[in-house]
Amino acid sequence: MNRSYKERIARRLTLVTAGIFFLVFLLIYLVANYTVVHNIDRELQLEIDKHKGEIFLVNGKIRFLHMDEWEEMEHTQLQLNPIFIEIVDLEGNSMDRSPNLGENHLTFSPEKSLAEEAWTQKIGSREVRQRQIPLLTAGKQEGYLLLAKSFADSRELLDNLRNVLLFIYPLILVSLYLSMRYLAGKSIEPLELISQKTNQITQQNLNERVPETGSNDEIGQLTRAINNLLGRLEQALQREKQFTSDASHELRTPLAVLRGTLEVLIRKPRSAEEYELKVKTALVSIDRMSAMIDQLLALARVENGKNLVKEELELITFLEELADSVSVEQGQRIQFQSLVSLPIYERTNEKSLEMILQNLLENACKYTGSSGEVLLRVGKDTTAFIEVVDTGTGIASEHLEQIFDPFFRVQEALDHGIPGTGLGLAIVKKLAQESSIQLSVSSEKGKGSTFRLDFNEAS
Repeated sequence: MNRSYKERIARRLTLVTAGIFFLVFLLIYLVANYTVVHNIDRELQLEIDKHKGEIFLVNGKIRFLHMDEWEEMEHTQLQLNPIFIEIVDLEGNSMDRSPNLGENHLTFSPEKSLAEEAWTQKIGSREVRQRQIPLLTAGKQEGYLLLAKSFADSRELLDNLRNVLLFIYPLILVSLYLSMRYLAGKSIEPLELISQKTNQITQQNLNERVPETGSNDEIGQLTRAINNLLGRLEQALQREKQFTSDASHELRTPLAVLRGTLEVLIRKPRSAEEYELKVKTALVSIDRMSAMIDQLLALARVENGKNLVKEELELITFLEELADSVSVEQGQRIQFQSLVSLPIYERTNEKSLEMILQNLLENACKYTGSSGEVLLRVGKDTTAFIEVVDTGTGIASEHLEQIFDPFFRVQEALDHGIPGTGLGLAIVKKLAQESSIQLSVSSEKGKGSTFRLDFNEAS
């Protein structure tokens, strides 16, 4: 059966408290029992100290140092807390006993006289605490002195204490459970309010937040964590909407060009040259859409992919080969420079690093032109780093943060007809984050840009 969180808290706290109270009550009873028994044993020891030097056995006969001590009132009649005395020989045969014993006898146990310990036993209907000591005459043992003290009052006290504890124990547990249940309910009221408010937030009102208490306790931390989560969800949803809108817009343009070209072709017969020109225009639109779709798929794979497998890679050789490869593809020389003479080894994903650098180098070539210079540089400070440096048009400072947003392109690139989809740097940023590589950029308008990759020391 599913119980509410309030019920579970109350039950758990009650069980824990029940265990604590049980141990406390048990300790109280044991301490009381020990104190009572210890006091009786101390009184028995006082009686032993009092009588052991006054009673002697001489040739099988009892002798008293002071006869009046034996005839004291405490030994001749039953009192509230009487002392029982009996003298026995070595075989345990009774030689004399106090009149308050009546027809009863104390228990003879020679081994306990050696241990000098007291024990509790029954004498008739009475419960007593008994001690036994040897009687010596001229260093020779002649018999035993048995002393006992009534344990009835102490037993009654202990039984009453036990009964009281057993009676109040369930009352305390019931009271605790009800109190814990009430306090648990009051404690989780803020959580219920948070739950109610969170359930009211949907995709349509994702800008709303859970009211914060202002405190720094667990409830306040939970509220802030939920609000931070809602903020991230809102931003993610906005980015998704913007991404969808931008993708639709970017794909709509080449589709419109392709449709217009085909419509023109079917209106009337054309010459071979006109057909060839229109088909080339259509192919350009198709190539543009294909490139955009490829990059959209690449970006989706990066965002939805699992952690990349990292292997040790020697950077200098890898970058030198990559610079030659991209130079051939772009038809522009890319200069490679190593700031260190020794090999540089880093744990990274080779495919991801290759895609990052290909996008950066292609952008550098595209915005620099054949008259500028593109440099691929590698070095090592505290950690390894890679820089892609160009002498192209540069990026305005106000656009440096936006260039990594999907589909963002500066107006100048659009005006000059520089091809691109605005997805390359977004892919670079995602791959760098996935590879634990720190990406930074510095640029000056009209003088060029520098993209830098710093490897994490722990990678």
